[in-house]
Order: sequence, then structure tokens, then C-alpha cells
Amino acid sequence: MKVKDVMTREPATLKPDATCGEAATLMRQEDCGSIPIAEDGRLLGIVTDRDIVVRCLADGKDPRAISVREVMTADPVTIGQDEDVKDAERIMADRQVRRLPVCDDGRLAGIVVIGQLARRERNEERIGETLKEISEPTVAGARAE
Repeated sequence: MKVKDVMTREPATLKPDATCGEAATLMRQEDCGSIPIAEDGRLLGIVTDRDIVVRCLADGKDPRAISVREVMTADPVTIGQDEDVKDAERIMADRQVRRLPVCDDGRLAGIVVIGQLARRERNEERIGETLKEISEPTVAGARAE
């Protein structure tokens, strides 16, 4: 099975000058925990609900005044839509991420999240192992997002 078979096509995006407050509002509207940051169709980064909490709110910053550019993960790991879902699982485990933007030639085509793989694959044991690997602390004691 290919990534294009499970990914969300045309996910909601924000430009890098959008505020963390705008990102949080869009996450609520879309019922998701991350928003790709793109400009002219090119992926620049990804911002997660955790990024907003840890890099904005916990630092005492005003989410209405801080841009997502300041808290996003720039140049996130991506996958191509013609790659196998097993490759997506491996990348998620190796990089300890729960979501992968799907790009073709640097252009955002979609996003795939661990839950989509679990529902589509119907292999809870393998997905459970992938999630366990994602959740294990890294050598430095922090998780990548």
C-alpha cells in the first residue's frame, strides 16, 4: 500500500507569518494536532500543538503575537506519496514523529499521521510497536516532534 492511499490530501496550511493563536484555532477547526507551514505550495515547516505549548505558552509568550515561524519545526522530515506505508512507519519510528508531510519535489501534497496507518493497516500490533518506538525518549532525553 502506498502513502497516497492513506494520506490526507490538501491539508489545511498556514503561512509562516500566521500567529500561534491562528494555528491553534485552525487545529481546533480541523480537529488535528499539526498544521503544515507552506508558502506558494512549498513546505517550509510544521507546527504542532506541542510546539505552541512548549515554545510559546510555557515561555510566557503571547500566542496572538508570536508567529508560527518562531515555534515551528523547519524543514521537517517528509515522505513521497508513492512511497510504501511501511517506509512511513519506519521513518516515524526512527525520527520519533507521529505525522509526516507528504511532498513531491518540495511541494506539499498531503500529510499522513500514525492514526491513518493504524486504521488502514488493521495491524494494531505493528502500529503499536511503531508508536512505542516514537514515544521512547531519545538519547538526549527529549522527543523530536
